[in-house]
This record gives sequence, structure tokens and C-alpha cells, in this order.
Amino acid sequence: MRFLDEVKIYVCSGEGGSGSVSFRREKFIPFGGPDGGDGGRGGDVILQADPQLNTLIDYRYRPHIKARNGVSGMGRSRTGPSAETVLVRVPVGTLVRDEFSGAILCDLSRPGQQYLAARGGDGGRGNQHFKTSTNQAPRRADPGFPGEERTLRLELKLLADVGLIGLPNAGKSTLISKISAARPKIADYPFTTITPNLGVVKHDDFSFVVADIPGLIEGAHEGAGLGHLFLKHVERCRLLVHLVEADPLDGSDPVANFHLIEMELTAYSEAFAAKPRWIVISKGDLIDDAKSRRLERRLAKLGERVTTLSSVTGKNLQDWQGKLAGRIRSAQEEAALHPGGTPLEDAPTRAGQALALRDEESWDIAEDADTDDRDDGDDEGKGVECVWVP
Repeated sequence: MRFLDEVKIYVCSGEGGSGSVSFRREKFIPFGGPDGGDGGRGGDVILQADPQLNTLIDYRYRPHIKARNGVSGMGRSRTGPSAETVLVRVPVGTLVRDEFSGAILCDLSRPGQQYLAARGGDGGRGNQHFKTSTNQAPRRADPGFPGEERTLRLELKLLADVGLIGLPNAGKSTLISKISAARPKIADYPFTTITPNLGVVKHDDFSFVVADIPGLIEGAHEGAGLGHLFLKHVERCRLLVHLVEADPLDGSDPVANFHLIEMELTAYSEAFAAKPRWIVISKGDLIDDAKSRRLERRLAKLGERVTTLSSVTGKNLQDWQGKLAGRIRSAQEEAALHPGGTPLEDAPTRAGQALALRDEESWDIAEDADTDDRDDGDDEGKGVECVWVP
């Protein structure tokens, strides 16, 4: 399936059904009074993170998403059926932005997490609600309320435990093909990989996800070689494996090549500086042991762990894979002990309302922050408030 990590969609929730104007008509009850029912609610549009997806390609050709309208009310005080919710499944790691303001509305970073993209309109009231002492037969009913229309931009940032980075032709695709079932295109020329590839690595009873990021070049943080489109996929990785070619064909210095990529990462985002690294000298079968040890010592001075591998001959591959699995397992266990809450700035909101996280997968609409008098840290007139509901 073709990989696509950014797409614009148009979502429209359903309108509420109109209220009914109806009167009770039964034998021996000539003046039964109004019995018009209310209209049903329009359908919501909800985005949900699905761990089975890894691309947004479906919405490239189907960008318009509309929910059905609610059904109008009926006589005998029958409320019209509400329309079904439209569930839009997106990959885990999808960032939801407002197309016009660019504001981040939600970060769907957990499997099953949902975001209310457009709320369906409420149904109108039937004429039974308008009966008074002076108007016993009202012929008035409310129309349904309109739904919401929004233009959203979805940006996918891959969720992987390990990110493989390096210059073009450093051996990233060959490595991921050896340690996982991923089968990326492999050839002897730069930029063979033009989209990220994901592979699941299994070691004993443990598995983790590795992302093969297309090669980066000088000026990547400014968009050279489409680097700005690739770097965002590295942001969520627990560990970066930096592949350095042992004997570059252009005669360049491997250590200088390492610094080049590191400078691009830092220029793109200072957060990369805090990410743990593992330097891998790739194509280790092309140099002798003495040169390999010298290169390892030079790179070890940078304070990172260094390993020499050969994906072709399998040199040190199994041992390194086992150590990598142990490191990722420890990182996952540490994250499980300190999961942390969802940042408030990532909470899905609508104007004048707040959405409260009731559990790991659902958001509820809370009161308007300006009028909410609950003791929960109100913003005191500052507008939208995000609150935690036990």
C-alpha cells in the first residue's frame, strides 16, 4: 500500500431532525392535545487511532466525510432516530490540525484514542413542548440544529521504538530487511528509499518496531532532499540508531558524516539532542579489523555506544539485535512505570466548550469554562478549559 503521511479532509456532521407538529387523535378523545415528538440528533464524525493502519492514503481520494442527518420527530410523542456516528480510522500517531489556523487540535498517539471532529446537530422540539394554558393546540415545532463543518489537516508521525537514520546509501534498508520481515527496495544508489518503512523485529518472546527513515543530507532541516518531510517521523522514536558507512565510496570521513547528520537533527529540533543514540558502523565487511577498531574508538569519544555490523555477512548482527531488544524492553518498562497524562494542549476542543478525558479512549463534553463553577481549576473567563473527570 502506498505511504502517505499528510492529507486534508473535510468533515461535516449531520443536521438534527425537525420536531413534529402532531395532535392526539383517538376514539372518544376529541381534543387530545399535541403529541409531536422531537427530532433525532445528527451523526457525529469521530477520528479514531487504529494500530492496524500505517498510511493516510485512503483519504487522499476520499477527503469528504459527511454524517447522516437525524430523522424528524413523529406523532404519539415519538422521537426520531438519531443518525449513526461516522468513525474515521487513522493510524496511531496522527496529528490533527485546523487547516486555516494551523492549531493542533489533537494528537492521536494511543491505540483506540478518539477525537470528536464534528458534533451532530441536536434535534428540534416537537409541538408538545409548546402547549400552554392559553395555547392548547400549538402548531409550532423547532427545526433541527445544523451540524458542524470543518477542514482538517492530518499529519502522520510514525510511532516506532527504533529509528534508523544516516546518509543515503548507508545500509539502513538492508539492515531492516535482515532483522525484520520488511522488504524495502534495495539498490546501489542514493535515495533508493523515498518513504519510511516499518518492520517488526522479534527476539525470543519480545518484539518491537523499527522505522527505516529515508536518507538525510546536508540542509535536510531546511527541506533539502525532502528532509523536512522525513525528520518528523524520527520525533517519536525511543532510540535512534545512527548508521555510519565504514568506507564511503566518495572518500568522505565517517566521523564527519556522523556530525553532519547530528547537526541536521539538532537544527530541526533541539529535542533530538536528548534522544539516546546507538552508533552502528555499517558495511563492516569492507574494512579490516584494525581499521574497524580505530573507527570505533574515534566514534566512542562522542559518548555513544558503538557497534560494527555487516548486514551482508551477518557480522555481529545477532548479538547486536539481542542487545537492542534488551534496551528497548527496558525503555518500554520505564515508560510503563511513568506513563504521564495526556497534555492539555493536545486535548480536542471546540469553541466555548471543553472535552474531558473520562477514560483512555473517550472524551466527554464539559461545561463552558466561562460559566463553570466547579472547583476544578477553571480558567476564570479565559475561554476553553480542559478538565479531568474521574
